Amino acid sequence: MKVGDKLPTERQLANELNISRNTITNAYKLLEHEGVLVSYQGRGTFVDEAAHIWKRHAVQDKVLKIIDLAIDEALGSGLSAEEFLELVQTRIEEKESKMKSVNAIFIECNIEQAQVFSDQLNEVTDMNVSPVVLSELENPDDEMNRKLRNTQFAIVTYKHLKETKELLGNYNMEIMGAAINPSIESIVKMAKYPPGTKYGLISQSYEFMKKVEDALELSGIENIEIIQTISTEEQAIKEVVDKVDVVIISPGRGKKVSEIVGKSKEIINFLYFLDQESIKIIKSRLMELK
Repeated sequence: MKVGDKLPTERQLANELNISRNTITNAYKLLEHEGVLVSYQGRGTFVDEAAHIWKRHAVQDKVLKIIDLAIDEALGSGLSAEEFLELVQTRIEEKESKMKSVNAIFIECNIEQAQVFSDQLNEVTDMNVSPVVLSELENPDDEMNRKLRNTQFAIVTYKHLKETKELLGNYNMEIMGAAINPSIESIVKMAKYPPGTKYGLISQSYEFMKKVEDALELSGIENIEIIQTISTEEQAIKEVVDKVDVVIISPGRGKKVSEIVGKSKEIINFLYFLDQESIKIIKSRLMELK
């Protein structure tokens, strides 16, 4: 769909996909929250990617005004335009260098999401972000203690923020919370199946199962049957696959499980993403480093 395209009504889409209207309502709300859709009373719901462009333009206008004030101040203080430009470039390089020297950890209750979120932050910042499982902090071994002593930032989902602060109270690091969102595509794929569909979840941890159940419940998808395994043995995986209609894969199990399942069953990759506003706050805090 293109920017400005109108989406079907919730009732129309629910009938078309043969799923609960509550699921469509929750999906639309989540996409509105992420800025993908916009709703107008009496007019309907539209693709709103343009809103990001307008927002970016507003930010650019604001920054340009700040730059103009800085230029006026610099020139008024006797600096040349070239000296001002060199000063700005030097400051940017200092900030970038500082960020590259920061060691951070992303803490979650399961290794799949800890790794995924660490990778996401590594892509959008220059920090060195590594994954840590929450249970590793309860009785940290020598290697973990060394890692924690060399960490300046710890990022954790809000659900585990309080517990993490208690566990890391003796370490000299800043702890920040981050919001996460399930992939709407994963939820919609599951919602299209009729009641009675059997799902097999193959993940690296049993904790990931709870994440999936929470996301489905929030989207209005309840009372579904899920068989889970964390086994890496091919035979054990095949036994689960043979019992179900649809296979759900966590981020850490994708390639190998896909090879085992092949085309015998549909595969749904169940993904979570860091909230964009949380990423902005983290990056902003990094830029404040002296």
